[in-house]
Amino acid sequence: MYFYFISHSKVESGPPNGGPENLLFEGHGLFTMIGPAGPGSFGKLDYAKYNISQMSSSDRALKTAQKSLEEMADKLHLPRTTVDEAGSLFKRFHGGKSLKGRSNNAIASACLYIAFRQQGNPRTFKELCAVSSVSIKEIKREFKRIVSNLSITLNLNTPGDFIARFCNSLGLPYSVQISAHHIAEKAMELDIVPGRSPISVAAAAIYMASQASNNPCSRKVIGDVVGTTEATIQQTYRLMMTSAPFLFPKNFKFSVPIKCFSQS
Repeated sequence: MYFYFISHSKVESGPPNGGPENLLFEGHGLFTMIGPAGPGSFGKLDYAKYNISQMSSSDRALKTAQKSLEEMADKLHLPRTTVDEAGSLFKRFHGGKSLKGRSNNAIASACLYIAFRQQGNPRTFKELCAVSSVSIKEIKREFKRIVSNLSITLNLNTPGDFIARFCNSLGLPYSVQISAHHIAEKAMELDIVPGRSPISVAAAAIYMASQASNNPCSRKVIGDVVGTTEATIQQTYRLMMTSAPFLFPKNFKFSVPIKCFSQS
């Protein structure tokens, strides 16, 4: 019987000559393995088993995080650059240190949230939670820790960051999207929605714009898509209604006049 040796091989994220190398790893897990030689004696499954078994706990955490990031990003239709940025954040925060009692999935989710914020393609915590295995509370907790630990500065979200995607999800025409964007911007500019979150302002702006069109959308339907309550949309909408004539674009063609809008 013949045997072969693999000495001091670099642990990769995939089988020999397989998929792309996982850039999170730096060559940890050097080992020597002896096994019977022969065609098919060391397949992909065997390689993966040896690969994982020889990894340090730090590298196993990184590998698990990478898989989780890729799965979440795929469900949210995020580009590869966002996954890479989130992976880099996870590695910097993890730093090879023990995070006993902390959820790696929550940390990975928070890193993804930061990554798409940094790249100007934000999602809500609810959207992220829907594709994650952890709660919004856990993601927010790790988000605050990571931002503090790595001294990260993020630009504030604006209603305009969300309106296009929300309108698409609601099946609303482009004209409503443009109107909602203008309404939200003017509402912020005139400071008539102080203290309201970008999500609630975006939702209320979409609600108002849809009422002026032939495609009205209820607060409940909008709330379900946006991830906020009818009451929150209603409260923000009421503030906007006090200045409704000044929020729409100039020369806007109303399919339904403002006086016929819901007043509550």
